[in-house]
Formats: sequence, C-alpha cells, structure tokens
Amino acid sequence: MTRGPRIFGENPWDGAPAPGAWPGLGRSGENPLPAALRPFLALAARLRAAGFAAAPDQTQGFIAATGLLGPRCMGDVRRAAHALFGPPPERRGEFDALFDAVFLGRALAAPAAGRDEDMPSAFDAAGPDAMPEAEEGEEPAGAAASAAERLHARSFAALDEAAALAAFRRAAPALLPRRLGRRLMRDDRGARPDVRRAFRAMARRDGELAALPRMGRRTRQRRVLLLVDVSGSMKGQTDSALRTAHALLRAAERAEVFTLGTRLTRVTRALAHRAAAAALARAAGLVADWDGGTRLGDALQVFLAVPRFAAHARGALVVVLSDGLERGGPEALVAAMTRLRRLAWGILWLTPLKADAGFAPSTAALAAILPLLDRLGDGSAPARVCAEVLAFAREVRP
Repeated sequence: MTRGPRIFGENPWDGAPAPGAWPGLGRSGENPLPAALRPFLALAARLRAAGFAAAPDQTQGFIAATGLLGPRCMGDVRRAAHALFGPPPERRGEFDALFDAVFLGRALAAPAAGRDEDMPSAFDAAGPDAMPEAEEGEEPAGAAASAAERLHARSFAALDEAAALAAFRRAAPALLPRRLGRRLMRDDRGARPDVRRAFRAMARRDGELAALPRMGRRTRQRRVLLLVDVSGSMKGQTDSALRTAHALLRAAERAEVFTLGTRLTRVTRALAHRAAAAALARAAGLVADWDGGTRLGDALQVFLAVPRFAAHARGALVVVLSDGLERGGPEALVAAMTRLRRLAWGILWLTPLKADAGFAPSTAALAAILPLLDRLGDGSAPARVCAEVLAFAREVRP
C-alpha cells in the first residue's frame, strides 16, 4: 500500500525506520554503513551546517523516497531532495551547490556548467525548478492563502509583551474553565453525606453529631487546546502567538499546542521549557513549515484522524489563532470543524483581521464555519488574545 505525503510532525503511522534502525548508525564496528547511503547522510550534515532545515525524519524520508522512485539519473535524486528538504526559493542555488558537492564531487566555488542529463519528465518543458500549476477548478477561499509548502527554520525577535503575558499567567489558573471531576472532596455544601467523617465525629463526642459532614465532587481545569496558524498570511502574528502559547502552558493545568500550515506539528513539549527564549528556540527548530502555504482543513483532518491527538480536543476549550484564509474550497475545513465541534466544550476562533472595526467574515472558509464557533474574536496582539480567552472562560455556554 502506497503511503500518502507526510504533512505533520508527529505521525504515529510513519513507516520510516527509527534512527537506530539504519545500517551503520549503531555501535562502533557493528553494521558498517553501506557506501550508497553515505552521500545521503553527508548531504543532511552539510545542509545543517549551512543553515538549512534538515531534521532526521526528513533525511529518512529522502532516503525512502529515493528508493521508492527508483531513480534513473541524478536529476531524480535532486528532485527528491528538493521535495523532502524544501529549500526556500531564494536559496535554491545554494542548496543545489551543496547537493553537487556531495553527490557529484563538485567544488562549491565553481559553478556547474550545463545541466544534468535528466530523463524526459513533465518538468522539463518549464525548467528543472518549475512547480506544477494549481488545478484549473481551484478557487482560493482567502486572498492571501497559498497552497505552496515552504519549509525552513525561524528565529524569534524580542517583543515587548512581558507585562500582558505575566498578567495572563497570574489570572489564568483561577479564570480558566473548570469541570466536575470524579473524585469527592470535603464540601460542607455538597449533596452527599460524608459517612466516615460523621462516625469519627460521633466517636469523639460520645455519639453526638452536631452537623452532618458532607462531600462534593472535585473540580478540575478543562484542557485548553491551542491551534496556531503559521502560514505566510499569519507571518506578522506568529512570534507573539507562540509567546502566548508558552504563557498558556505555564499557567494552565493541562494544555496542548499544535501548529497548522501545510503540516501539523505538536509543539507542546518544545514550549514547555520554563525559559521563554529556550522554548521558542526549540519550537523554531521543530516546525518546518513557517510562513508557508495554507492547508488548514487538511491539517485539522489529520489532527482528528490520529486518536491520541483527537483525544486532546474532547471536552476541551479549543482556541484557534488563524485568519481563516484557506486555499481552495472550504469543504475540508468545514468537515474538520464539524467533527471538532462535537468533541470540544467550546471553540474560540481568534483572527488578527478582527482588529479592524469594519471586519466581517466574508471569506468562504470563515463564513462557512461561523455557525460552528462559539465566538469569533480579536487575535491581533497577545493582550487581546489573553483578554478574549479569559472573557470567554467566564461566560456560561447555553
């Protein structure tokens, strides 16, 4: 069975072997590395040294993709490298130079004359770097949305948001929504009598009982699920959104954070670090599709298709930070939001476009999912995001 393209970071169904399963990656002297694999691993090391995103799973996918393609020439291997590592368009020449240095033995300073003798393919007519055009019937649901996948790392600039996020961390534990738990605790206004405490009090007072002790169900904080859009149309708000996510993880008892773009990536562990700078640096290296295309519907459907991911949404407050500019028709997004509506306790969609007083959800995607939302709020700044979350938590849903 042929597997589809990988579009998210943590995939429990990923068929690629673990790093220790590749020959030659074990202990010294065991399983010598085959000569055919050496340039593939050397390319990943050279790319990381040059500042490209080359995660271990991308390297494994590159090797697996090359084997599945059955390359007939070096051009097929080059195209597999472009597809798996996704170099930015402005650095495509530097990427090809590193590829030539590893696979063809060319020096980086000397430009390669001519082009490889590729077999005829659909890309030859438009050039070796051409990309396939979108389908003829595809209509963008948002003006700034894109279907292109752009994979690279990201650095976070220091922003003056410390005061708003610190206030949110102090207020969130008491104001975030809570639910009744299964365990019982001492509660003088509870509906259930505490028989054990009653008998202990009677034993101390020679059988007299002044008041009947009671118990009530303990409350627990609801899980908060934060979905952050990292596509190109949200480029101006991504830094502050991840800082808000870090503050939420520090304040909430239970919270989960995922990024959405052309892929789905769980960044909860990366952002759980106590220091904000270290947490954001770890997230920057984990997410590969910063400022890329927009496939919110597909990414949400992948989230719901993985049982251990979908369980995070059950009975949770779901907060989506996105402008809702989806590429193509809104059908995939509507289907995913319909199922998410059945799982979640509440859905709060925060868009930076709401900062405009004249904003109206006129895009096809937002207009289609608007009946499925509990609130469409302002997500233009961390202070507004924190205020919207806390205000929504205070409300009682019908």
